[in-house]
Amino acid sequence: MRSDYPIPPRADPQGTTTHEGTMSTLLCFGLGYAAEHYVGMFGDGFTRIVGTVRSSERAAVLNARLAGRLKALLFDGQSASLELQHAIGEAAAVLVSVPQDAGGDPVLRACGDALSRAHRLRTIAYLSTVGVYGDRGGDWVDEQSPTHPVSERGRERLAAEQVWQDFGKRRGVPVAILRLAGIYGPGRNALVQIARGEARRVVKRGQVFNRIHVDDIAQAIDAVFARRVSGVFNVADDEPSPPGDPLVLAAQLLGVPPPPEVRFEDAAASMSPLAKSFWLECRRVKNDRLKRELAVSLSYPTYREGLRALFEEQQRGR
Repeated sequence: MRSDYPIPPRADPQGTTTHEGTMSTLLCFGLGYAAEHYVGMFGDGFTRIVGTVRSSERAAVLNARLAGRLKALLFDGQSASLELQHAIGEAAAVLVSVPQDAGGDPVLRACGDALSRAHRLRTIAYLSTVGVYGDRGGDWVDEQSPTHPVSERGRERLAAEQVWQDFGKRRGVPVAILRLAGIYGPGRNALVQIARGEARRVVKRGQVFNRIHVDDIAQAIDAVFARRVSGVFNVADDEPSPPGDPLVLAAQLLGVPPPPEVRFEDAAASMSPLAKSFWLECRRVKNDRLKRELAVSLSYPTYREGLRALFEEQQRGR
């Protein structure tokens, strides 16, 4: 199974047997960047994969390219088709990456009854964000830290975390909440920004961000499914660092000057409200539980390993 990106399918790096052989159907609500990478890396551990998309055009592309291994279904967040309801009834593992909207969680709103009746369901993973911790002035947070989301996006994700955990308790199915740091990987990284001339090296005193390579997100999802665990897990790298550092390294790898520094105060005027909200929050995220309880060994513990691997892959592809 391959995704849109150049990631070869490979076995579980932890060496575990994950998905119960012939009864194993994976249902992905939202075939976005992270979910598609998970399918590309670990899809061979399932006998059938169903994923939802929002447009008929994307569904047609995926169904043509991955015929026989993945079935893409339309889901508008309002109602579940009969085909989607059937897929829910067959699912052993469910991956949810559809964000909450103003009316609540769209998956539970449209598919909650079907999920409650899904007798083969064994495990659920919900992709959230470390933004639920809010601004900590650069202090460290772990899964036991209080949540104080500042942005509307963070508040919606925190509410969705709760309704999914409540659903899991009622249904008797483990629900793991994966709080993701800033995602990067093939096609979405500082190398691409530099090459396209889109990079701005914004500088804000004391600002740091955690990041996570999409391959390591896929590892975390597969570990959750393998162990059928409940609870919250931070999925972040080992080294929170200033936002401009990956751009400097990317420029060095490409052999070009780094973009000039721009003060946050000057850059903020042209930022979208969502982009600005990221810069108004600063925290350092611990990933100890990810390593200890899920036994995930990060392939890319910092942005340096991740960007160098992406650069080498880019060079091989030329």
